[in-house]
Amino acid sequence: MKNQTIFFKNNILVMDTATIVGPKEHEGPLGVYFDKDIEDDLLGQKTFEYAEIMLHTTVIKYLLNKTKLKQDDIDMCFCGDLMDEIIACNYAMRNFSIPFMGLFNACATFGEAVILGSVMLDSGHADRIICSTSSHFSTAERQFRNPLELGTQRTPLSQTTVTGAGATLLNKKFGKIAVECATIGRVIDYGVKDANDMGAAMAPAARETLLSHLEATGRSPSYYDLILTGDLGKAGSNLLRILMKEKGVILGDNYNDCGAMMFIGDQEKIGQGGSGPACVNVTFNGYVYKKMMSGELTKVLLIPTGALLSKISNLQGETIPSIAHAISFVRKAEFQ
Repeated sequence: MKNQTIFFKNNILVMDTATIVGPKEHEGPLGVYFDKDIEDDLLGQKTFEYAEIMLHTTVIKYLLNKTKLKQDDIDMCFCGDLMDEIIACNYAMRNFSIPFMGLFNACATFGEAVILGSVMLDSGHADRIICSTSSHFSTAERQFRNPLELGTQRTPLSQTTVTGAGATLLNKKFGKIAVECATIGRVIDYGVKDANDMGAAMAPAARETLLSHLEATGRSPSYYDLILTGDLGKAGSNLLRILMKEKGVILGDNYNDCGAMMFIGDQEKIGQGGSGPACVNVTFNGYVYKKMMSGELTKVLLIPTGALLSKISNLQGETIPSIAHAISFVRKAEFQ
């Protein structure tokens, strides 16, 4: 490990991916890249929490169907979500007889899952691992901000939690996309307290991780076809550009943010863009994966970002500590 970065010794390959999203996400610019979409974000359930559990369950089942694998073929699942005690994945996993590790890194949980899964594969302790995360606009709003029934006006810097779920199957034998290396983030806190301005809270963490990754690898941002942060949103990703420039690093046209890419609509409806554990997940497993499989992208640095607040810490006036991880994906032909 060098400067927070793990360089994997063996080929860690993405065998396949699966995504399912809500109506607003399907209508967005990335809609054509998602596998499945739903018309009703309640999914016929009595609560939105049950709906998110169904989303998480469905995406894992769909991934197994796509790969024609059985549950016994999977060594373990690394899963996470935003709800209290990660109940979406906890309850989803009772539908599977697969060893399970529940994770929480807020909106960066997908990155944590991929890194841990890759470490398990690289060390020889597993052959096939599923990494999955989910989020739901309605469950997140009433947990972290206000119940939708109140009709509370959105603030200019707020974001829209992505309704959806995504799953990645990692293995050591099959696939064109490899996990080359990964930089594990540190918790960064610049004193932001506004739960409606998470882009500002997370941008410093994204900067620190990106700088560490570039130093450890000896690369410049131009090395990658695409550098993609998780869910800083429009304002947060612009802030990251400024923060990186302060360190003498210019982010060019190959930089974008999953949250800024997710929706079509005016600021009053979507705020600064998407957020949530599903945001970076479905963007990678849908848009990025398909672009890499087609050869349009060959080197991608994915930087999932997470605001590590809770409803308790927020109500007690605490600041919002944040984290970001960086994962380098390359087409197998480019893998050194």
